Amino acid sequence: MRSRSCDPTPVALRFASSCGPRGQPRLAIIEDSACRAVRIMPDFTLFISAGEASGEAYGAMLISVLQQRFRDQGSTATFVGMGGQRMVEAGLDRIVRAEDMAVMGITEVVRHLPRIYREFRRLKHSMRVRRASLAILIDFPDIHFKLAAEFHRLGIPVLFFVSPQLWAWKKHRIKLVQRYIDRMLVIFPFEESFYRDRGVRAEFVGHPLADLPISVDSREYFAMSTYLRADHTWIALLPGSRIKEVAANLPEMLAAARLLVQQDPNQAFDFPLPLASTLTADDRRTVFRIIEQHGSGLNVRVIDDSSIEGQDDARSPVPHTSGGARAALFHSRAAIVASGTATVEAALMGNPFVVVYRVSPVTYAIAKRVVTVPHVAMANLIAGKRVVPELIQHDFTASNIVRELQPLLPDGPPRQSMMQELQRVRALLVRPGESRNAIDRVADIALQMLGLVSPVTETVPS
Repeated sequence: MRSRSCDPTPVALRFASSCGPRGQPRLAIIEDSACRAVRIMPDFTLFISAGEASGEAYGAMLISVLQQRFRDQGSTATFVGMGGQRMVEAGLDRIVRAEDMAVMGITEVVRHLPRIYREFRRLKHSMRVRRASLAILIDFPDIHFKLAAEFHRLGIPVLFFVSPQLWAWKKHRIKLVQRYIDRMLVIFPFEESFYRDRGVRAEFVGHPLADLPISVDSREYFAMSTYLRADHTWIALLPGSRIKEVAANLPEMLAAARLLVQQDPNQAFDFPLPLASTLTADDRRTVFRIIEQHGSGLNVRVIDDSSIEGQDDARSPVPHTSGGARAALFHSRAAIVASGTATVEAALMGNPFVVVYRVSPVTYAIAKRVVTVPHVAMANLIAGKRVVPELIQHDFTASNIVRELQPLLPDGPPRQSMMQELQRVRALLVRPGESRNAIDRVADIALQMLGLVSPVTETVPS
């Protein structure tokens, strides 16, 4: 038999016929002079974007896990996009800072439109130039749905992690998900059926915060490192992750703290106040001014884990140090928490808390017309009933906070009942029968979409 003739050149490169999403080559085949096929793994560019503190934390964890997975596969990846300092430290080549885009509320967005539009154009330009193999968009739907449409036009598959709350309001945007999102990975159990019933390929991966260990430093060590007094009763204050939220929520929280001290003069209180990593140095100076103006005489301790550039310039007479929101929530007797991801973290820590929130009158008036869910606090939505008190807009007053908080401080049925309900909420945030955590599962699916690992059969609810 006549032997096959080979190309005498050292290497001849051809793309494999097996292609990844939308025709992108998964791998290359090299044939050497002996006609031996050698499978090589290509380098990848992944666009990853997060715009808020919680999503930014998940983004940093995901970058770290994916980098290790790519190393294990014998290849490398470049991560580009939008994020905060934690994502940069994890390896993100940042195009736009998350804190420059994190604006809340209708009237607030209108005021910052020129800046948002400018940064959005920078992102779109980078998308066309860098040509990612996959886009991973984390929450932040107002920006990310627009990016998803652009990726779709470019033929780049989109993985959306942390669902926007379409089940609560703006349900019409489900059409954007159906049109532009290839995979929707959700972190609350009831969201999976919501999307699947509407033809979206969705999967509940578990909540990343539920995978983190509850154990933290001892109360004594945490007190020493944060200038809190271990023998005092601690009430944690979590006013939000954006400066507009902090400005709207923190003064009333401090008023409640003052009223609590006045009504129980025999009890010694300290008030740990964790700051979100996405707050800038200027934002932090604003926080300190609010504390000086509204919290004079209270033992407020700012807990700051951020390493944002310029933070060292944020001088303040208010004592502040590093520590963490989780530790503050874990060691505090109770907490006052602004509605948002922090309420999930508070629920996972298991101690009682009260949920509060305030937005501009225009934003609130519109939200009342379009929001269709019976609860605001995520713990209540997950439980399907009121587990923690909700004080929203006009109900958010110092006297109402104290009225709800005081019965939860001593040992007794109200405190015990809430803690038991929060344990049930925690159990619902873990994917049943899954040994991998939420971030690992997201990484698995990202690699599947790149054609680097075999798909795992999805569990479809009956």
